[in-house]
Amino acid sequence: MKTFPRGGIHPPSNKLSAGEPIKVLPLPASAVIPLSQHLGAPAVAQVAKGDKVVVGQLIASAGGFVSANVHSPVSGTVTAVEPVANGSGVKVMSVVIAVEGDEWLPTIDRSPNLVTDCRLEPSEIVAKIAEAGIVGMGGATFPTQVKLSPPPGKKAEVLIINGVECEPYLTSDHRIMLEHTSQVIVGVGLIARALGVEKTYIGVENNKPDAIEQLRKVVAEMVRALPHHIEVVPLKVRYPQGGEKQLIAAITGRAVPSMGLPIDVGCVVQNVGTALAVYEAVQKNKPLIERVVTLTGKDIPAPSNFLTRIGTPVSDLIKAAGGLPVDTQKVIGGGPMMGRAMSNIDAPVTKGTSGILVVGPKEASRCAETACIKCGKCVTVCPMALEPYLLSRLTQKQLWSEAEAGAIFDCIECGSCAYTCPARVPLLDWIRLGKTEVNKIIRTRLSC
Repeated sequence: MKTFPRGGIHPPSNKLSAGEPIKVLPLPASAVIPLSQHLGAPAVAQVAKGDKVVVGQLIASAGGFVSANVHSPVSGTVTAVEPVANGSGVKVMSVVIAVEGDEWLPTIDRSPNLVTDCRLEPSEIVAKIAEAGIVGMGGATFPTQVKLSPPPGKKAEVLIINGVECEPYLTSDHRIMLEHTSQVIVGVGLIARALGVEKTYIGVENNKPDAIEQLRKVVAEMVRALPHHIEVVPLKVRYPQGGEKQLIAAITGRAVPSMGLPIDVGCVVQNVGTALAVYEAVQKNKPLIERVVTLTGKDIPAPSNFLTRIGTPVSDLIKAAGGLPVDTQKVIGGGPMMGRAMSNIDAPVTKGTSGILVVGPKEASRCAETACIKCGKCVTVCPMALEPYLLSRLTQKQLWSEAEAGAIFDCIECGSCAYTCPARVPLLDWIRLGKTEVNKIIRTRLSC
């Protein structure tokens, strides 16, 4: 069974909502749509207070090459264009819309009919993806059209679709693969056509045998409609196999160089949710205005997967899953390994919100930190062959040049080091801080 060659751990999967079909979450009373839901420059507002909008209407245009359009996920009246607190409590420029009905742009095809035929040229497919504001749906939120436009001198040879979903608790991708298989496969074909690749792999860990079987069945049924060969690759369960570099190594054996990108080894990686969004954008003229979100936790009455409009308050999802337990200690945006604690549960769902985890006292408590015993476990489990204990110490001592030289930016923030540390040193917290500070220094250096 294929897997990546170095490091990794096996945390409990806790896929509590894996058997729960996707449910449509009711519309919120008011939607808050941040203008920066992606890596790169924030989008620029194209509406003002008092404007009437409908579902799918462009409300903010991309602010640069690495940016993404933003569309209204609801219909109603714009009540404000102002900074609003996100999940971390940081205020970001947003469009606030009072919801009034559910009127959609007439150009959006809302029928359930599968559309397989596409006669668009690769550049036209990329243009439609850009127009629809699609970003990486696995959490990275990198604008998809940028990934599909390799720089001069680089050529995509292999497309890899990420269906691993190795983060504990999260099941939104699993449900997408089961319930929207045909749409995902058509979307995969569209991405492959846009890139001009002849080989595509869909990587799925073997703890999702139903998804593997379903994908293989649909690929076999649609083989004549596909532009090229698609292979579904079962993978050994191992965290963080969903990381781009780990997935590339597991499937192709290619190693992305330090500080490099997948395109440096001829690969492009896209999430299954992104493939679904590409299908809807290209074949249905539907911009990215909603996504599947897992709302879960051991004490949540009804862990679920919700089809949720962008801009919906996280608190609405919690209510729909039975409410917040009285002894809740943390609400995490994402999963327990790479997610971040939220200080504001009225913050909106964004394009990158794959899951919300509600954590009780037992899981939220941290053991007291003790002295590092130099056991080397953090080095052993690091999938990037880094020295997490050293990067942590360099950050604490503010030795930024040494941290940069120690390849701190190669850290994918998977949390394997902190998970395995017997001294309970918050290694990932320190490394994240170090990356932030080193990045500030690099930006200052480049601006001089």
